[in-house]
Amino acid sequence: MTEQIIAKMIDFCQGNQQDIAHFLKVYAYARTVGKLEGLDETTQETLEIAAIVHDIACPLCREKYGSAAGNLQEQESEALLRPFLREFQLDSRMEERVVRLVCRHHTYTGVDGADCQILLEADYLVNAGEGNLSPQAVRSFRDNVFRTQNGTRLLNSMYSKPT
Repeated sequence: MTEQIIAKMIDFCQGNQQDIAHFLKVYAYARTVGKLEGLDETTQETLEIAAIVHDIACPLCREKYGSAAGNLQEQESEALLRPFLREFQLDSRMEERVVRLVCRHHTYTGVDGADCQILLEADYLVNAGEGNLSPQAVRSFRDNVFRTQNGTRLLNSMYSKPT
């Protein structure tokens, strides 16, 4: 099913190559970290779906507010997600969890599960590179937000320059 959701999300992005590349990278990291962390099948699938659609509100936020700030994305996501996901007939618990994850993917407190933690980490793995964040910013985020062994390992590998 993830392939169909990816295809629909690509259509949803209406040719915005940056948005497409971003969600595909977040999906790849979320999938990888989830597998390495040994998530059960349902949690893994939920995580992967949430990673694909995590920035669904970005186009609307850029148009409506002139910004895709995290708090705006979280505020606008649910109204877009529910109709987007309807055709996939997700189990109601899975749909609710995907909505919760997407509506919290920039909230770093009250993390309520491995899927939530991994989505935060996967999004940051991509955002750190796209935003050219300083080594100090990356270290601070790692020390304060990252919790998974494999997400931390990838972050260190990607952003720690050998001396």
